[in-house]
Amino acid sequence: MTQQDEAAMRLALDQAHSAWLVGEVPVGAVILRGGKVIATGYNRPITTHDPTAHAEIVALRHAATLLENYRLPECELFVTLEPCAMCAMALMHARFKRVVFGAADPKTGAAGSVVDLFAQTQLNHHTAVHGGVLAEPCSALLKQFFAERRAQQRAERDGAAAIPAGEVLELDQPPPPG
Repeated sequence: MTQQDEAAMRLALDQAHSAWLVGEVPVGAVILRGGKVIATGYNRPITTHDPTAHAEIVALRHAATLLENYRLPECELFVTLEPCAMCAMALMHARFKRVVFGAADPKTGAAGSVVDLFAQTQLNHHTAVHGGVLAEPCSALLKQFFAERRAQQRAERDGAAAIPAGEVLELDQPPPPG
């Protein structure tokens, strides 16, 4: 891991925090070209109602627009979570030089955890992949987010169970005293 890799992943972690603040799964991405930040992105599928709005795709679209080209062969992507199949293929179609990820994704990871699309020799482009950069803080952020979300769901479920059966609450009036 180089200092530049670590610095770029820390920027991706900042993006992941932004995702959390708006209620999205905290995944962030940063695209570099020649060592300079070209674009950033964070997960937005919930807020945009777009299942393709993963952090990598958001950053990829931004970079392609800024560079006025859908091919980005000199670019490197840094993302806090191992890319899924959709993101992996989009990055290869865009001809990314390199993809660096933080935490492995044992459920949908397409860079070795579940499948390794980047290793498919039949494909016409090959992107270098490096995983595990700042894996612990990337993983910890996701674990904390999901623990908080589960606790919130339990509290909501327990709160709903505390209302006596058959009792109707008026939402526009304060609860009765006592």
